[in-house]
Amino acid sequence: MPVSILSPQASAAFAQGWAMGAGLILAIGAQNALVLRQGLRREHVGAVVAVCTLSDWLLIALGVFGLGALIQAQPLLLEAFRFGGAAFLLAYAAMAARRAWRPQAGLQAAGQAASLGATLSAAFAFTYLNPHVYLDTVVLLGGLGARQPAELRGAFAAGAALASAMWFGLLGFGAAAVAPKLQSPATWRVVDALVALLMTALGLQLLLQPL
Repeated sequence: MPVSILSPQASAAFAQGWAMGAGLILAIGAQNALVLRQGLRREHVGAVVAVCTLSDWLLIALGVFGLGALIQAQPLLLEAFRFGGAAFLLAYAAMAARRAWRPQAGLQAAGQAASLGATLSAAFAFTYLNPHVYLDTVVLLGGLGARQPAELRGAFAAGAALASAMWFGLLGFGAAAVAPKLQSPATWRVVDALVALLMTALGLQLLLQPL
């Protein structure tokens, strides 16, 4: 039976998708660091934000409407993603914790300007060659979305997509306003500590709870 996009069920699915998408995308990784760096430099910001946002939308859709369900139906494949993803997250947490314990210089916006082509190549690489992106969008979000009733999957995916657009837009276009603080090693120490805690929590969740 069709469900209205304004129904309580659709609104709840949309809110759940937004909350899960926002929670997963907040971690500072290679992709987010690139968007932030371009924002600080004010170079090709719109193009980089567009690549990252549209790529997230594509992967979320693949996860919710197809690939996520396929993975969910394959126990061995699901376990491989589960333990492989947990290992990646815990390793990333360890690296973030090490950076927080022994901080390096803050993110620098200085340097020669990169061409649009080189910048977009980096954006595609940090997106499609990053296993964390697939873990978030296809496996975790896709698996949760695939568990929704068929008529609510679109609302869930739309919520997750909105969170992605909001985050990348805020990160890229808002970076210039907070550039002095973001370039401080002390601030990055706090950021890395929070990232380490989040990645540890997600990694342990994968180990202790089946997807």
